[in-house]
Amino acid sequence: MKHIVDTAWKGNMKFDAFVSGHHIVMDALPVVGGNDEGARPKELMLAALAGCTGMDVVSILKKMRVEPEYFNIRVEAEMTDEHPKHYTTMHIFYEFKGEGLELEKLQKAVNLSQDQYCGVSASYRKAMEITHEIVILK
Repeated sequence: MKHIVDTAWKGNMKFDAFVSGHHIVMDALPVVGGNDEGARPKELMLAALAGCTGMDVVSILKKMRVEPEYFNIRVEAEMTDEHPKHYTTMHIFYEFKGEGLELEKLQKAVNLSQDQYCGVSASYRKAMEITHEIVILK
């Protein structure tokens, strides 16, 4: 299987990527020549990880008949100071809220995503350490 993404330059530091029939605008801050009209490309790596594992977790929880009232994935990453600047670690916070949530089922869904299903995690893990934790909010 092959994926293709077309990315058009829109002037200065702005680019428009056409992904799965949707536009994703990327831009830089004014201090480096952009107009701050879009996301930063490296930060989209964090969004890709959150989306990939989040979809897995929701799918697995549905099969377990677990439906949280609230589910959020927050990814924090550490980056090098020297060029080429790249992430060295990523930490995923799986935040849940809801009545009667069983930690064991949440852990099973998250572990299946991280260990077996999430292709983004699998790819990133080859380049850096990825850790995670589950947070049940009150």
